[in-house]
Amino acid sequence: MEKTNWTSVSHFVLLGISTFPEEQTPLFLLFLLMYAINISGNSAIITLIISVPHLHTPMYLFLSNLALADICFTSTTVPKMLQNIFSATKAISYMGCLAQTYFFICFAAMENFLLAVMAYDRYIAICHPFHYPLILTRMLCAQMVAVCHVLSHLHALLHTLLMGQLIFCEDNRIPHFFCDLYPLMKISCSSTHLNTLMIHTEGVIVINGALAFIIVSYACIISAVLRIPSANGKWKAFSTCGSHLTVVAIFYGTLTWVYFRPLSSYSVAKVRIVTVMYTVVTPMLNPFIYSLRNGDVKEAFKKCVSRIWNKPQKAVISFP
Repeated sequence: MEKTNWTSVSHFVLLGISTFPEEQTPLFLLFLLMYAINISGNSAIITLIISVPHLHTPMYLFLSNLALADICFTSTTVPKMLQNIFSATKAISYMGCLAQTYFFICFAAMENFLLAVMAYDRYIAICHPFHYPLILTRMLCAQMVAVCHVLSHLHALLHTLLMGQLIFCEDNRIPHFFCDLYPLMKISCSSTHLNTLMIHTEGVIVINGALAFIIVSYACIISAVLRIPSANGKWKAFSTCGSHLTVVAIFYGTLTWVYFRPLSSYSVAKVRIVTVMYTVVTPMLNPFIYSLRNGDVKEAFKKCVSRIWNKPQKAVISFP
C-alpha cells in the first residue's frame, strides 16, 4: 500500500457517548456529579487515613494509594469529556491523545496491581495473623507500592509507544469519550497486529496474572477461615474481605469484557457503557464500598466528625 495516500493527523475528534443534542446537558450534569462524588469521596478516604493514627497500617496505606489512583484514573478522562460535551470541535491534539492513553493505561494498571497487593495483605492478616507486623513491615509496604508504580508506568509506556507507531488516515473521528486503545486501532490505516498481540499477551499476563494472584490468595483465606471453629470468627474474617472482593469483581469483570476480545469483534458503541462502569462508576463507588463495609473507617469518620462539631470555641476576652 502506498503511504503517499495517507494523511498524518494533527488531532482527533472525540464524539463522546451521545451525539444527540438533547442528551448533552443531562450527560454533563450526570458525569459532573459522579466526578465530584469521586473526588470528594476518595479525598475524604485519603485525608481520614492520614489524619487518624489508628489507620496507619499496611491495609489502609494500600487503600489510600488505591483512592489516589482512582482520583487520577477518572481525572484522566472525565474533565476532557465534560469540556467536549459543549465544545463545537470536540478536538484533542495528537500528543494530547497519546498522553491521555498513557495515563489511562497507567492508572488502570496501578489499580490492578494495588488490588493484588491488598489481597496479599488480607492473606497475611488472616492466614498468618501473629506474623503480620513482622512480614508486612513499613519498608516492605513502601517497596510494594513503589513496585506497583514502576510496573504501571512501564506497562503504559509499552502500549503508548506502540500506539505512537500507528499511522492514521483522514478520518480522525473517535466514537468514544476518550482516547482508548481499541478505538484508536479501529481508525488506524496501518497494521495493528503487533498492538493486538501485545494486548492479548503482555496485557493478559499483567491483568490475569494479578487476578490469578488474588484468586489464589482468597483460596488460602477461605481455607483458613473454614478452619475457624466459631461462626462469629468466620463472619469477622470474611467481613474484612467483603469490600475488596466487591471492587475486584466489578473492576476485573468490566475490564475483561472490554479488552480481551478480538479487535474484529470490538464495537465502540456496545462497550461505551461498560467502559463508563470501570472508568467512572467504580472509582466513584470505591470509597462507599470500603467505608460502608469497614468498621474501622466508619468509626474513624464518626470520631473526626465528632471532633469537628465539638471543637471548643476560642474564648473571647472582653475588656471593660
